[in-house]
Amino acid sequence: MPKAYWVSVYRTISDPEKLAAYDKLAGPAVEAGGGRVFVRGGRAVAYDAGIAERTILIEFDSFEQAVAARESEAYQEALAVLSDAVERDFRIVEGID
Repeated sequence: MPKAYWVSVYRTISDPEKLAAYDKLAGPAVEAGGGRVFVRGGRAVAYDAGIAERTILIEFDSFEQAVAARESEAYQEALAVLSDAVERDFRIVEGID
């Protein structure tokens, strides 16, 4: 069964305090959902039309697990705290088996 990944690239961060509060809630929610954080910020180089901004990469054992974690009550609470503090490209993608 192929793994799945949450991939987030933050285009803008307008409220770092809300982002920090989100991080405190989102981390445990992701772990409870079976996610493993591989990349959280750090250095990045962007090519072509890429954005060299905060990038997050989280691995899950399956696509279904990744979607369920995103839809979980705990993660929804984190999103409510984040509200309009960022503009980001968030997607769930299935890996190659």
